[in-house]
Amino acid sequence: MTAPLVRPRLLPFLFLLVYFCNLCKIIASETREREIRFPKPQSPYLSDAVVSRIAFGSCANQSAPQPIWNAIIDFAPQLFIWLGDNIYGDNRRPLRFFGREATVGPLKNTPRFFPSEESEMRRRYQLAKAQPGYSLLRKRAQVIGTWDDHDYGLNDAGKEFSEKNTSQRLLLDFLDEPEDSARRRQAGVYASYLFGPKGKQVKVVSNLSASTGPIFYVESWGHFPKERKRLYKLISDSERSGVFFISGDVHFAEITRYDCGCEYPLYDITSSGLTQAVERTVPPPLDYLLRLAAWLTPTTMRVYSSTCQYKSCTYAKQNFGVIEIDWDTIPQSIKFEVRSVNGNSVNMVKFSLTELQPKKMNRIHKQEKYRQHCILEIELPWFRRHQLAFAFFGTLAVYFVALIILVWIIASAGKTFVQKLKID
Repeated sequence: MTAPLVRPRLLPFLFLLVYFCNLCKIIASETREREIRFPKPQSPYLSDAVVSRIAFGSCANQSAPQPIWNAIIDFAPQLFIWLGDNIYGDNRRPLRFFGREATVGPLKNTPRFFPSEESEMRRRYQLAKAQPGYSLLRKRAQVIGTWDDHDYGLNDAGKEFSEKNTSQRLLLDFLDEPEDSARRRQAGVYASYLFGPKGKQVKVVSNLSASTGPIFYVESWGHFPKERKRLYKLISDSERSGVFFISGDVHFAEITRYDCGCEYPLYDITSSGLTQAVERTVPPPLDYLLRLAAWLTPTTMRVYSSTCQYKSCTYAKQNFGVIEIDWDTIPQSIKFEVRSVNGNSVNMVKFSLTELQPKKMNRIHKQEKYRQHCILEIELPWFRRHQLAFAFFGTLAVYFVALIILVWIIASAGKTFVQKLKID
């Protein structure tokens, strides 16, 4: 979902609450006996060990090559989190603007996407699960996750989708969810996990956003101000430390932060995708145009640093995200990182866990709202929000005028040449 909490087209997100007892207050709900603690006996890889290495990713086409698992395995995560589009279970018709089956445009009369039969969905999950790299990862790490629209069964579908129960069962089978799990009896795949011993605990909570339409489907907390405010209030009122978000879906990666939601910065690490990526949709010579567009796109929350591979601090090739927590340093630290298909770092931020503690002095006054990381993109002035569109159409206009001038010059030269021939 994101920027996190704000950017268009971010579907599923999970947020992690990192608890460090020697640094912050632990509220009663964190230690209640009814809290489910993972892994369960049939998943002994973590036991009560301290969790310090987490990997996550999204958007993996089961029919595409998946060499990225080698880099994930080399990172040696204790926990891997699926962020959705774990397979592409729906089907896509060709782009047609006219005719009986127009799938896009003002004359659209046929849905572009349609669902698969249960047997086909199961076959695609089996393909994904049989990937050699992923099979090895399952043996070495705990795997959890949520869904997005394509593994839910249909692009941009919601609660009205008739096959959602079947999709839920197939996803939970893919994740090796126990048969007696509460997730198999509830409506939806939301879940909460608590890892590690007291004093060094990591909690993972999964959820899914809503969308708007009909012209542009936008999934973003920025378009739900009441819900966003409620989320910020929940984090503040509970005095929870160490909250941050991880997200996927958009086929590129970035790290963002929002400083005006609660009493410490809220980070969001977006990783997408494991096979699907924006730059794979264009020929290599045009890659630089996408990077230029990313650099020109208005952003108020993206974190810029010297660790970024590209100036825009976005990465639109295959990628995965990692989280590393150093519990032994004083003060304890955390690192968020985006890595390439080869395991190279392409974006990274590292800071002390004390930065993610409630501090009354971190509350931003209203008059300071327009400082960096303290305004949503949808709150920018109209011209700023559309500056990329202006740049795009302005460039097209320049090329069009240049083409007209060129045609006129050629026509004039040709006319002059023909007249000269007649005279001769």
